[in-house]
Amino acid sequence: MDRSSEIREFLRTRRARITPEQAGRTPHRGARRVPGLRREEVAQLAGVSVDYYIRLERGRTQGVSEVVWEAVARALQLDDSERAHLFDLARPATGRTRRKRPLAPQRVRPALYRTLDALGVPAIVQGRRMDILAANRLGYALVADFQARPHRDRNAAPFVFLDEAARTLYADWERVAADCVATLRLYAGRHPDDPQLTELIGELSLRSETFRRMWADHDVHAHTTGTKRLHHPLVGDLALDYVVLAVEDDPEQTLVIYTPEPASPTAEALNILASWTGASPTGRPALDQAPNRTG
Repeated sequence: MDRSSEIREFLRTRRARITPEQAGRTPHRGARRVPGLRREEVAQLAGVSVDYYIRLERGRTQGVSEVVWEAVARALQLDDSERAHLFDLARPATGRTRRKRPLAPQRVRPALYRTLDALGVPAIVQGRRMDILAANRLGYALVADFQARPHRDRNAAPFVFLDEAARTLYADWERVAADCVATLRLYAGRHPDDPQLTELIGELSLRSETFRRMWADHDVHAHTTGTKRLHHPLVGDLALDYVVLAVEDDPEQTLVIYTPEPASPTAEALNILASWTGASPTGRPALDQAPNRTG
């Protein structure tokens, strides 16, 4: 991915979403030619010259100090995820590890498999680029049987955007899709030279107009908690809270755990789903270990 282009578009889209009123400024009279803030307004808020900010928005970032990037982040009202993404994009190219071949395969440790095995609720281990590395039986039964798919297809993003089953499964599919893109964007800022990411983004852009539109928004977000509403083909409507936990020895692996409200219709439905999959929501679910994806 072209770093200058990514910085330019990220700054432009963040600037476009902020109105003068939101920035605490009195808007000028008359029609505005651009949505959101003008470049000169961002420059004033950040305490830099207009020419200097234009240089930043053109992706010319060599020698720009951390203090300046902090000022720009405050001016654009970036949240923690957006700020981290901006600093990833602004990191000098000489500080990056240029990769000409895929990253080493991610491995799920035996202890993490045992953790999946011990959980009586759906759980999934997610890796780089939203690869699905492992799950317990309820995890596969809840979303999709990734274990039965070819290795290259064991990824949440193609499932969400290219599999019609996902549009039926997720009651709020548009939000799930936007969250998926925001997660990939965050990863892309950290690993712009990952060839498998480039391949994934290219495939999704080619095959999904919705993905192309969302990717152009340059939104980023780190999802750690929330609620998923699903319409499961076997047990009907489900409302599951989820938490995303980092795996300590591999920051690019996360454990996603889904839990229902106790004694709720969703809990009852999970009991039924568990009985059909050979799992036990009150004990130890049988575990299916998917081979780890290469890269």
